[in-house]
Parts: sequence; C-alpha cells; structure tokens
Amino acid sequence: MLKKVLKGLGIFLLLTVIALAAVPFLFKDKIKALVLKSINENIDATASFADVDLSLLKNFPNASVTIDQLGIINKAPFEGDTLFYSGELNVQMSIKELFKGENEAMVLKSFSSKNTVANIIFNKDGIGNFDIALKDDKPEEESESAPFNLSIQNYELENFRLVYWDQASNMKMVLDSLNHVGKGDFAAQKLDLDTKTTTKLSFEMEGNNYMKNVALSLDAVLGIDLENSKYEFKENKALINQLPLEFDGFIQIVEDGQLYKLDFKTPTSDFKNFLGLIPEAYAGNINQVKTTGEFKVSGKVDGKLSDNTVPKFNIELASNNASFQYPDLPKSVKNIVIDTHIVNETGLMNDTYVNLDQLSFAIDQDVFSAKANIRNLTQNPIVAAELKGIINLANVTKAYPVQLDKPLSGILKADVSTKFDMNSVEKSQYQNIQNAGTVSLSGFKYEGPEMAKPFQINQTSITFNPNQIRLNEFDAKTGSSDININGALDNFYGFMFKNQVLKGSFNLTSNRLVVSDFMEPTTTTTTEENKTTTTEAVKIPSFLDCSLTARANTVVYDNLNLKNVTGNLVIKDEAVTLSNLKMDVFGGSIGLTGTVSTKGKQPTFDMDLGLNAVNIAESFTQLEMLQSIAPIANTINGKLNSTIKLSGDLTNDMTPDLATISGDLIGQLLSPSVNTQNSKLLSSLSSNVAFFDASKLNLNDVKAALSFKDGKVALKPTTLKYQDIGIEIGGTHGFDQKMDYNVKFDVPVKYLGNEVNSLIAKLSPADQQKIKSVPVTANLTGSFTSPTVKTDMKQTTTNLTNQIVQMQKNNLINQGTSSITNMISGNTTSSTPKDSTKTTQQSTKEQVEEGVKSTIKNIFGKKN
Repeated sequence: MLKKVLKGLGIFLLLTVIALAAVPFLFKDKIKALVLKSINENIDATASFADVDLSLLKNFPNASVTIDQLGIINKAPFEGDTLFYSGELNVQMSIKELFKGENEAMVLKSFSSKNTVANIIFNKDGIGNFDIALKDDKPEEESESAPFNLSIQNYELENFRLVYWDQASNMKMVLDSLNHVGKGDFAAQKLDLDTKTTTKLSFEMEGNNYMKNVALSLDAVLGIDLENSKYEFKENKALINQLPLEFDGFIQIVEDGQLYKLDFKTPTSDFKNFLGLIPEAYAGNINQVKTTGEFKVSGKVDGKLSDNTVPKFNIELASNNASFQYPDLPKSVKNIVIDTHIVNETGLMNDTYVNLDQLSFAIDQDVFSAKANIRNLTQNPIVAAELKGIINLANVTKAYPVQLDKPLSGILKADVSTKFDMNSVEKSQYQNIQNAGTVSLSGFKYEGPEMAKPFQINQTSITFNPNQIRLNEFDAKTGSSDININGALDNFYGFMFKNQVLKGSFNLTSNRLVVSDFMEPTTTTTTEENKTTTTEAVKIPSFLDCSLTARANTVVYDNLNLKNVTGNLVIKDEAVTLSNLKMDVFGGSIGLTGTVSTKGKQPTFDMDLGLNAVNIAESFTQLEMLQSIAPIANTINGKLNSTIKLSGDLTNDMTPDLATISGDLIGQLLSPSVNTQNSKLLSSLSSNVAFFDASKLNLNDVKAALSFKDGKVALKPTTLKYQDIGIEIGGTHGFDQKMDYNVKFDVPVKYLGNEVNSLIAKLSPADQQKIKSVPVTANLTGSFTSPTVKTDMKQTTTNLTNQIVQMQKNNLINQGTSSITNMISGNTTSSTPKDSTKTTQQSTKEQVEEGVKSTIKNIFGKKN
C-alpha cells in the first residue's frame, strides 16, 4: 500500500514539475504582449528588447519574468541618445497573476536589473531627456487600467551606471559600478526601507575634474513617507573612501524643489578619519597606522534646493596638533593642523565660500604651510593663496606609502602668494593678477617607466611676477645629455584652471644633447604565443603654445653627430615649426626649415633642407633617406651643395617613412672624383663600353635634379663630362634599388679606329663634317647591386654603315665610275666597263660595312 502511495506521489510531483515547466510556454505570449503594451502606452521613445522569458521554477512559488537587452532610445531633441539600457531586467509576481483577465493589472512583487546604464541629460535649453511619458488627455475614470501595478517588497540593482549631465552648466556626475539592494513594503504608505549601497563617484565641471572614482558606501534604514515624499535617515553608516560618516535628518520632495534638514559628522575623532579620505590604493591599511590628535568632519544642511536657491550649509574639517606614522616607514608626519570651512549663509550659490585658514605639517625639521580662500564661486571665482615652507622630497616616501618604482630626492622650497579672478585669467588680463615670491627645486632625481633615462634637476628656480611666471634657471641632466633653460610663462593660470594652452618663450643651451635620452622606451607585450616589441609614437603636447631658441654644441641623433646646432622652434597645435635651424655635419653644414606634426593619427613632416659643402659619400651613406634617393652617390668623393624639399609620414621613432616621402632634390657637385670599386653598376658600364672609364668622369660643377614620390625617384636628363665624349643620363629607380636608366654617348669618330677613319677620310670635306660623332645608348636595368647593361651597338653599326655607303654612293654618282674606281683602288685609268662599275660599287659597300663592324666590335668589346 505504501509503495502505491509513494508511486502515486512521485507521479504527481513529476506531473507538477512538467506542468510548471510547460506553463511558461502557454503564458509567454501574454507576458510579451503586456510588456509591449506597457511600453507603447506610456513612453514617447523608441524601445526594443531581445526577448521575454517566463519561469515558474526560478523563484517558486512566484513567477519570474526576464526581459533581455531592453533599450530605450530618445527622440528629438535628443534623437539617437540612449536613455536606458539593461542587459537583464527581472520582475517577480505571484503565479495567480498570470490567470488574470486581459484588462486586469498584474501586481509586481520585486524587480532586479543587471548591467544597466541610465543617462540623464539636460540640454542647454534646460530640457531633460527623461521626460518621455505620453500625455494622457482622457479623464482619469476613462483611462484604461495600467498593465502592471507595483506592490514591491524588495529590489536589486547590480552593476548600474548612472550619468547625469547638465550641458548648460557643463557639469557631469557619474555613479559607476553601483550595486544597491532595498527591502520594504511599498504597498504601505509609510515604510522602513533597509538599503545597502556601494558605488564610485566622479564629478567634473567646466572641464575640471574634482572627483574621480571616489568610493562611496551607505548602509541605511530610511523612513519613507510616500504620501508626503519624505525620506528620513534612521540607522545608517556611510563611508567616503575610508572616512566614516553618520547622517541625521530628512530630505523631502516638494512641488518646487527639495527640502533638506541634515546633520552629519564622523562617529569618532581619531586622525585616522583624515587618512580615510584618501583612496585605499594610496593610503594603505589605515588600521595599522599610529596616530595622535584628532580629525573631525561635521556639517549642517538646512533649506530648499530649487532653481534659484541652494540649502544653507556649513561644513567643517578640523585637526589640531596631530601626527601619523606608518608601521613600516621610518619617519612620521607631525604637527598637523587643518582648519577648513565650506560655507553658504544666504541660500544663493554664488555666496558659497571656501576658507582654508590653515594647513601645515612637519617632517623632521622641514615645515610646510598653506592658506587659501575662494569666493564669488559661480559668477567670477576669486582665489587667494599662500604657500611657504621646505619639503625634503626624499622624506615623502619615508613618511607616506607613495607607490613609486624609485624614491624621490631633492629639496623643494616655496614662498609664494597669489591673488586672481577667473575672468581675468580667461581674458588674459594679467594686470589684474597679483603674484609674488619664488619656488626652487635642487638635487631632484626621478626615475620611472615613462622616462627613457633617470632625470636629474641640479637646480631650478621660478619667480612669480605680477604679469608672468619666470623660469630663472633649469639646469638638468638625463643620460649623457645636459640642458639649461630659462624663459617665461604668460598664462600659467589659464592653463591650470581654464584648460587654455600653455604659452611661453624659452632659451635652451646644451653642451651635448642625445635625442634617444628623451625618447619613450619601447613597450614589450608578452603573450603565450609570441613576444612583440612596439615603440610608442612620440606626441607633441596639444597644450603647448611656446617658442624656443636653442643652441647646442653637439646633438646626437641616431648615429649622427651634429655640431654647433642653432635654431628657433615654435610649438603649437601639436606641431613643431623649425626655422633657421643650422648644424655642422659631414664636413659641411645643413640648414633646415619646416614642420613636424603629430596632430593626426600618423606623424607627418614637411621640410626644406639646404646642404652646403657636405661630404657626399658620408651624407649619402649615413642617412638612409638620402641613400635611397641617390644610392650611386656613395661612389663619389667630394662635396655637395644641394637644396632638398621633402614631405611625408614619420614612424613612431620620428624617422621618415620612406614609402611615403615625396619631394625633389637639386644638387651641384664640387671637386668630385669617382670610385668605381664601390659600384657594381659603374664597373659593369665601364667593362661593357671599351672607350669609357667611369673613374675618369669629370663631375665638377655637375648639376642634377631629382624628384621622388611613391617610392620612386626620377632623374631629369643630366649632362656629364668625359673627355670630349658627350654623355647624358636620365631615368628612374625605386627605393627598392631597381632601376631603369639610359646613358646616351655622343662618340667622336676618332674613337672608331683607323679603318673607319680612313674610310671617312676618303669622303668629301662636306661629308666628313656630317660624321663627327656617333650616338650610342646604354640601357641600365636590374638593380644597383646586380645591374644589367645593354647597348644599341648593332643599330649603331647599321646606321653608320648605311650613312657612309650612302655618302659614297652619292659621290660615285656625281663623279662617275672611273673616279670611284680610282678612289678605291688607286688606278688612274680613265675608262672602265659598265659592268665593272657595278661590281666595284658592291665591293665598296662590303668593305665599308666590314670595316665599321670590325672597328665597332673592337671599341665596344662585344659581338653586338
């Protein structure tokens, strides 16, 4: 009997599970329709979701509805902006709610969301993007019932991101990684809501970042009066980073704003509270820190927040004669005094003021103090500040756990006062800015991953004047480089507070400047599969607008030693403009003007170079770019005057990308000689043309014009001197060293040998003048290291033969058969038979052809 009961119970449970699993398929379309109805009847926006799922098993005995990838996109005036997106939105309800009629509202008990983003935006006209509710003109009694009613008992937000952006005031607040749970009966008009919240807060205004990822947490029981929209703090504990706070009072939403009546304070007065303000990543475990003295935060907020007013408030941060010492560090920070007030006594935002009446501390015998005041906060902030004291930077890491790869060193001294208003800063009205005092730093040494070499400042000092901040000296060294700089900054405050570019003018001198000492190091990325090394592209800062006059005895760039380098640089708009830049190199000098820009994705350059009496072989072998433009130049000994215009892209290490450069070069050779041993091309040309010896070329004062683009160089026809043989060369080659050149020789007939010259001597004087020289062309292909030389010798032979024969023929016709026979055979007989004349003509042509062919063959050394 028992067995039958258990068997029946098992069958019942199985059928129940099957039913619970099957029911969602019956109600899924109904739920989907209700979701669509709820969206379409309530919002004026574009909504979409991937799917809606219903489960009776997930939270039994409640039914669970999951909406995947729900998104709401605004219409005009925020068209295309995302108002809300949730990766997963869950709601729960009683199973019986599924069996309600079509016009009966379903009651929801709880909801949760995962990976959700909400963007709240007010545009410059004060219109909010969240006002998407459809306007219902029907009387309340005629309106259809809502698809869902809320009777929430609990809710949860997981990984929520809220962005609040007021475009009119240029203010943005972000709550990121927000996790929040709440439990309470929202069906009641009054309830206690038990909440737990963690998030990270960022806040910026007018481009200035005031808070970034400040960790906040709040565990609180809130007394909620739904009828009066009143929220009261009951039991609560808050943390700002690690600073504990407790709240007392309430916030109430009224028709024209919110009412605040709040008191808050630190529950203890231990100085650990101050360290708690600092993010844990920088402050470490403050529970182990030994402290004396106290630090208190307290405040009152009382009044209405509306379009025109803010609540009155008074926030105080105070500490007196405090100290702290970390257990693993040898030094302590002592005699700490903090006296700060943030106050608004009128309810008008512009009347808010900040008084830092005193901030001072000591490490060993070094004392540093500061005072500051900020008022007229929203209209035209007025700032007054004083800094005075000495800090031994080496003691900073000995007293506070600063995360540095290498410890700091150096002595910082300051005695500065300043007073200015933001309008004067923005309009560069320096006469309204009051500055006085000096700041100096000596013996400073820093070493870090962003520096190619350790950086050492021997001495630097800055004087604050009413109109500018003057850099009196900056004596520094890094690697084997030394630099000395002085000059002035014109708008330091505009740069600091208004995101303006930093303007100034400076003088730089150096005995030795090695460019690689300042280049960012390579970045190595290691994976399980491979190991790659990349070089970060050098970027010219966009915030600089300054000029620099430079002089260096030696500048080492790559493998070049540049001497007596002088010039002017203007840095602006992520570019450097060079003018009158001169340097001694390759036994001569180079002048340079142009621009280097890193504004785009790829760095670019546009330069004009003037080479004056530089050593040809050195410059065209040590500079890869010149070597690619004129690879034959390494065979030439001598000097060169040249102008070069070129532009193109730069690689990440700021060297020209040869595949992208274009421009032209005009050069004149001075007292050059040719070394054919360095060139397979010239050696091959000399061996293929018997009368030509490249080493004897006269290149003095030869002028050549090159143009280059897309990796190809074109040489305009250029005349060369070789004894009394005319030579013209022109053609193209690529940066891959492949070439296609033609060398045209104008060869005087005297080089054609005795046989040809004796034949030509027998021509009339007029005909001899017509054959002074023979044109021969050599075609150079292949590459500079593996050249192919071909000549048009065969065609030249044919042309010369035909020319002499034609002249002989004309003479025979003009002078008669006997004269022709006498000229060839030396026979003075005055009569010759007709047939004999014809035979003699043929014989003459054959003799001429054979003589020319033989001579050409000997001259050019090849059968052709």
